[in-house]
Amino acid sequence: MTDWTKATAAELGRAVERGEADPVDLARTYLDAINAHPLRDRIYARLTEDRAMAEAEAARARANLGLRRHPLDGVPISWKDLYDTAGVATEAGSALLKGRVPERDAEVLRRATLNGLVCLGKTHMSELAFSGLGLNPVTATAPCVNDPEAVAGGSSSGAAASVAFDLAPAGIGSDTGGSVRLPACWNDLVGLKTTTGRLPLTGVVPLITSFDTVGPLCRSVEDAALLLSAMEGTAAPDLRGASLKGRRIAALRTIVLDDLDEAPARAYEEALDRLRDAGAQIVPLDFPQIERPHRESAMLYTTEAWATWGDAITANPDAMFKPIRERFESGAAHNGATFQAAWQHLHAVRAEWQRATASYDAVICPTAPNLPAKEAKLMEQGDYYVTENLRTLRNTRIGNLLGGAIVTLPTKTPSCGVSLMGSPMGEHRLLRLAHAAEQALRA
Repeated sequence: MTDWTKATAAELGRAVERGEADPVDLARTYLDAINAHPLRDRIYARLTEDRAMAEAEAARARANLGLRRHPLDGVPISWKDLYDTAGVATEAGSALLKGRVPERDAEVLRRATLNGLVCLGKTHMSELAFSGLGLNPVTATAPCVNDPEAVAGGSSSGAAASVAFDLAPAGIGSDTGGSVRLPACWNDLVGLKTTTGRLPLTGVVPLITSFDTVGPLCRSVEDAALLLSAMEGTAAPDLRGASLKGRRIAALRTIVLDDLDEAPARAYEEALDRLRDAGAQIVPLDFPQIERPHRESAMLYTTEAWATWGDAITANPDAMFKPIRERFESGAAHNGATFQAAWQHLHAVRAEWQRATASYDAVICPTAPNLPAKEAKLMEQGDYYVTENLRTLRNTRIGNLLGGAIVTLPTKTPSCGVSLMGSPMGEHRLLRLAHAAEQALRA
């Protein structure tokens, strides 16, 4: 008997197409696995069982009639608890939103549903998505698949755990400063940060809309491509024949290589060797222009976050985990002129980045400089929480500042990933390259 909980989303879709798997059986298999799992309540905030079974029944009927809408029609997935689900609470990991029940689905969920994907439930996350660690004592802290004492990475912590613990073939997260890529990295998954503005944020609980993006966490680059297709309502890129031969990949050296833990540093060098062996040309790249935007990123992030959430936090400050509340509150100190000047400079740096990288197929760097932090130490030492959160987000935030598409890929070393950075709206080209890189890293 096939254990479908180990399959990729694409493999499940092909099994449904061939008549080897029934969407109803798949949904029931995953729901039963979730309900039987001892870590269920740390991974899923709530299940949508009735919805899942109704959607699976409809997918079964389409499959029987040969009317499947998408390669993933009938495949069940999880959704981070900041995507609105009609009639089901969407609380974004925060007591500030306790009991919030939206009337309609988020636009990306609506599109995915129209393409036949099945919604299993909502996954836990960092509070209001404002942490790269995944620690959330307000609701629940999702586990890391590689270390039972560590956090999963955030803010899409439950999305990553749902896949890593075989409780979903894929999960939809969001990425503002690394919140898809970090939990994907620490749980040995593929994660896609889409270009800012590519997928709609309608019905997504906001953090910083200037940087918020929608993205999948999954088991393969093929899955990421298909999930992007399902949420966008367009054809997926053709990954066949993708190769690294003759590809030029710039290896960024500014900031991203500073103070790396031993394991990520070693994994990164081994990954570069594998990509070279597969035919890629790796070219060192310095880009000191990113240093000022990186220094100013805390101001860019916290100012907008406070503008969005300041009133709600001021009305009920004790409802929040103190370190996250204080991070929001720090945004109140900045003035409009400084904020606007920083944005103007960032736009200029983005243009310089496009010129500096135009001759490369992608830019590569370590996804995270560190390994997953221990949950107990984060709870016990407030200063450590602050410094480790910022350190964890250091590399990924560069990609958000620059605004392009990014894929993180697992390496042979647990909880160590590498990121391939592409151009804005260049997801299809990047995914082909990432598919080839994935094969080289797995070889």
